[in-house]
Amino acid sequence: MLTKKQLIEFCSDARKNYLDHVSIDCVVFGFHEGQMKVLLLRPHDETKWLLPGGFVMRQEPIEMAANRILKERTGLDKIFLQQFFVFGDPDRAKFHHDLYKEMLPDDENWFSNRFLSIGYYALVDFFGVVPQPDQFSATCTWRDLDDMPEFLLDHEQIFKGALDALRLQLNYQPIGYNLMPKQFTMPELQKLYESILGKKLDRRNFQRRILGFGILNRAEQPRKGGAHKAPYLYSFDLEKYQNALTEGFKGGW
Repeated sequence: MLTKKQLIEFCSDARKNYLDHVSIDCVVFGFHEGQMKVLLLRPHDETKWLLPGGFVMRQEPIEMAANRILKERTGLDKIFLQQFFVFGDPDRAKFHHDLYKEMLPDDENWFSNRFLSIGYYALVDFFGVVPQPDQFSATCTWRDLDDMPEFLLDHEQIFKGALDALRLQLNYQPIGYNLMPKQFTMPELQKLYESILGKKLDRRNFQRRILGFGILNRAEQPRKGGAHKAPYLYSFDLEKYQNALTEGFKGGW
């Protein structure tokens, strides 16, 4: 919670520099040790959590605002971003309004505005992210996709909407280039898909289908070491991957 002085400074800066009524909330997905992760923030003196988000500067394109907000939280410059929905419940800012209503009258309190929030999901390299909390938060960290905490505001709805959109993307666009290491095995890529979908996939069917997309290159030599037969390493063919993002493909998992 901000002090009254900090709140006055924040509201003054917000009214001067940002659009009224428009915000951005981002669901940031990473992949580590066979598990999808989501980047979350926990506000000061709170047990519930929030998604990374922020406001749009007056002369700033929406996409640029989303990239700026995520760079502040992750340290990354180039991020795969997909806009998926606009959230506009009239009471979505009620928590912050009630939190600070005793400090400032409504005409001076930025959180008295009704905000439409543009939802994005982002796919990032887990190891490239340096989580940074914002001024309202005590911590910014990764949480497992299958172990989400309780959310503030409507952020559980936004998170679920992003996950649904990501699962839908698997049916017509490739996933993995922004999440996997440069080289990976077929079981590791399958684990990524299973983690997103929340279900097991048949190994042979998965391999046949993913190779049929024509977006992978197989290394000449298998991975070295290990007691069992060494699996082959794969990497994404970036040109074909980008074409698949643009043109898409059919089917479901």
